[in-house]
Amino acid sequence: MGKFERMALLSDFYGDLLTERQQEVIRFYYEQDLSLGEIAEHLNITRQAVHDILKRAERALEHYEEKLRLLDSFLKEKGASDPQEGR
Repeated sequence: MGKFERMALLSDFYGDLLTERQQEVIRFYYEQDLSLGEIAEHLNITRQAVHDILKRAERALEHYEEKLRLLDSFLKEKGASDPQEGR
């Protein structure tokens, strides 16, 4: 699984635990495929601020997954119930 797919799934599971600004940046970057510069322009903040928010949000999502393991459980269940998986 690639980083974009993983972050999108983590956002589905834990996105509500992020701040509104973090949710917004994650959505723009991973779901709408905007660049940091495009996000910065849209939110009227610096590119560096977007980068910092994005990295902080990614760390938070990974931290939640490390503690709660919802994505891991979901993927294991999906793999066990999907005979086509891995072919």
